[in-house]
Amino acid sequence: MEPFTTVTGAAAPIPEPNIDTDVIMPKQFLKGITREGLAEGAFHDLRFVAPGRERPDFILNRPGWREARFLVVGPNFGCGSSREHAVWGLLQRGVRAIIGTSFASIFHDNCFRNGLLPVGLEPEQVAQLQALCADPERNRLTIDLVAQTITAPDGGLIRFAIDPLRRDDLLQGRDAIAATLGWSDDLRAFEGRHFAARPWLEPRR
Repeated sequence: MEPFTTVTGAAAPIPEPNIDTDVIMPKQFLKGITREGLAEGAFHDLRFVAPGRERPDFILNRPGWREARFLVVGPNFGCGSSREHAVWGLLQRGVRAIIGTSFASIFHDNCFRNGLLPVGLEPEQVAQLQALCADPERNRLTIDLVAQTITAPDGGLIRFAIDPLRRDDLLQGRDAIAATLGWSDDLRAFEGRHFAARPWLEPRR
């Protein structure tokens, strides 16, 4: 997955609470056997009133927020089903971080597993960022994962906490498979000792 170090870009405020994964990625986009094309599905029913006809009032359809790199969201974002497609679709649209007060637990885990940074802040900090980013002339943030800071459009600095292991995984672009492969030498050494002590269990080659 793509490493996350320092990212700068536009932030879109989506303050409604309890936005679930069916809103983030509607069920009709779960039929494929690959991850392709999920950018179209992200917030599809909020973005379109009919096929090919955008809702002009939805924030991600408006100039200044169309290419948003960050979402500043309401509480309990990502609730509902456990579909990982919601995270895949957001990443395919170019979203690299989501800032809010709380996230549904499975969605939160899926974010870290795929390189999407969820940042938890206090309600007043989220409200401040939402207010600032509602202005298309002042909606750019910089998130520095090394320093664990957000630079707000007004120049203010907001610090955030993150689990050290998950932070390191994001900085290195290391998913669960890559983390396992990092133990390859130890796994092979264990396998050798295991079969040397129990040769009858070793698979025939």
